[in-house]
Amino acid sequence: MLDLKICPECGDRADVPAVEQGRLVCLRCEHRWDFHRLPLFALTGPSGGGKSTVGPELARRLAGEAVVLEQDVLWTGGLRDDVDGHPLFRSTWLRMAAMIHQNGRPVVLCGTVVPPEFEPLPERVFFSGIHYLALVAEPEVLAARLRARPAWREWDEPRIAEMLEFNDWLRAEAATMSPPVELFDTTDAPLEAAVDHAVAWVRRGASSARRSGSPGAALPR
Repeated sequence: MLDLKICPECGDRADVPAVEQGRLVCLRCEHRWDFHRLPLFALTGPSGGGKSTVGPELARRLAGEAVVLEQDVLWTGGLRDDVDGHPLFRSTWLRMAAMIHQNGRPVVLCGTVVPPEFEPLPERVFFSGIHYLALVAEPEVLAARLRARPAWREWDEPRIAEMLEFNDWLRAEAATMSPPVELFDTTDAPLEAAVDHAVAWVRRGASSARRSGSPGAALPR
């Protein structure tokens, strides 16, 4: 069963998945089974920070090592209507990433998210860790990038102001979050430098997971 919330033995669906000693446990029938418990990589930051530009290059550079996905592809329907941090939207992504991990490749998820939106979710147990790298920029540069976007993306001035506020908050609070969010400033950085930094971040996290030797943490070498 690729959906890790469903027991392959009795078919029960867990609202709160349980992991004991690196194995999933069905609280109904007590069946235990192995799974790949890999790290998840969240490439985050404000809109305009550079995620959509870095992501495709990251996919090319990490081909065979990781699966790079765009978070906004599921920003639709009932998931978009979800409120208070959009836990249903984020839980769906964690379930999706965990299923992809069963193929033996970690996921790099490109989208705006911070630790308080992922870490408390029941599906967090599927991952050995979540690593956060935020692409940020100086406010005037970020605003100019957002104003240059096509009209269908609907970046009016109130929405831009809201994103600038988030950018400032993230830059100020990143180091105090649990876990801390690593920052990379794209204000003057060439694309190649941003991609190089992101590739090194993924490989460093993957290497750390291998060294930890935690059950289910097998990763491609």
